[in-house]
Amino acid sequence: MTMTLRDLEACFEGVIPSIIATADAEGVPNISYLSHVSMVDDQHVALSNQFFAKTAANIRLNPKATLVVVDGLTGAQSRLHLAFAYTLEEGALFDRLAQEVAAGSAQVGLSDVMRLRCVDVFRVVAIEAVPSPVEVAAASARMRPDRLAAAERIVAAIAAATDAGGVVDALLGGIAGHLGFDHALLFQSYGEKAQITAIGSTGYVPSGIGAEVPFGEGLIGSAAASGRVVKVSDMSRIRRFGSAVRHSSPDENRTREIVLPGMADAMSQIAVPLVVQGHVEGVLFVESGRRLAFTREDEAALSIVARQAAVSLALCERMSFDPEAAFPADAAPAAGGSRIDVAHHPFDDSVFINGDYVIKGVAGRLLVHMLGQYIDGGRREFTNREIRLDTSLRLPDYKDNLETRLLLLRRRLEEKHLPIRLLQLGRGKIGLAVEGEVRLTRR
Repeated sequence: MTMTLRDLEACFEGVIPSIIATADAEGVPNISYLSHVSMVDDQHVALSNQFFAKTAANIRLNPKATLVVVDGLTGAQSRLHLAFAYTLEEGALFDRLAQEVAAGSAQVGLSDVMRLRCVDVFRVVAIEAVPSPVEVAAASARMRPDRLAAAERIVAAIAAATDAGGVVDALLGGIAGHLGFDHALLFQSYGEKAQITAIGSTGYVPSGIGAEVPFGEGLIGSAAASGRVVKVSDMSRIRRFGSAVRHSSPDENRTREIVLPGMADAMSQIAVPLVVQGHVEGVLFVESGRRLAFTREDEAALSIVARQAAVSLALCERMSFDPEAAFPADAAPAAGGSRIDVAHHPFDDSVFINGDYVIKGVAGRLLVHMLGQYIDGGRREFTNREIRLDTSLRLPDYKDNLETRLLLLRRRLEEKHLPIRLLQLGRGKIGLAVEGEVRLTRR
């Protein structure tokens, strides 16, 4: 049977390094390991060129090479006979490979060391299987049927959701229930800062809702900054270059930061941007304890559901602005109950309840605004319309993302089991539940 590059998909995931053999003008051979090999099309592969000066020099003198690639799941080896085609130092293909190298290296703090210099593209002249002295696993073991059907079911659930919370739950629940990935985070971009914020989570305790990731940092930040899917198929290779720092960083001890959760034994990770009309509105991050967990079909399915979620969240924002919604009447504040100390720090709008950090930024400002009206006049119900019209809240003029900000605040209060909660009363309507006597101080 004739082999094609598409038959070797698992060989291009970076699980097992590839080996390239070249020779100089006199025929003296040189062998090097490659960190990244990528399929360009049905007839070409691209090789990352970071450190291998001798290999590059040989190619200029003798434009032929032999490449051995290994299937990360089965261990099957294939030999590719190559002819040099051209070198790239910019462009879409170069950017994609550079992003993969940088995102993986950033996980261990080596982004400056493992920087891609150029990409060499080769035409594949022939492919042959390398006989193995041991029996290898069947390649069909990695096939997963019905990715398209699973994506269709998730999209249908997202489209049926009537608010931002329903969209987030349909997306994350569908990824776990239909695609079989139990650990996922959904991030939203708010525009005030070059960062994204987690608004939904599945599989993590604590949930990490409210955690922030700067643009360009790691896989998640890289996907947010570039608008491209970023994937790592074998985290153990990355860890061999250095120790993972996410779970022990001193940043986790800062009182105004929420820890980004993660699987300690994650082997595969993928970050998929949520794109609407060319703008990145957030990132869907999924990880797994299996190597090569995300096939091309998985990547396509996740991209489909992420785009549907992005559009649905944008629609929820538009529909939550109900011009006919009435302003709710004042109500008497609840009497009795334990004292609830709420501290507001205006310099970053961070809010602490009974000494426990809750949220900061616009979401913190919204909570203080509602609590202030509750204390002054007993208000317990609010509308998105009145919040948007209140200039004292200093909401962004363009794309305020009020629905997801309120969702983030509501779920942070729920997760921490605080005596103050937000309730979804209907489209564009929010309720405030208070179990005690609120004392609000500004510091």
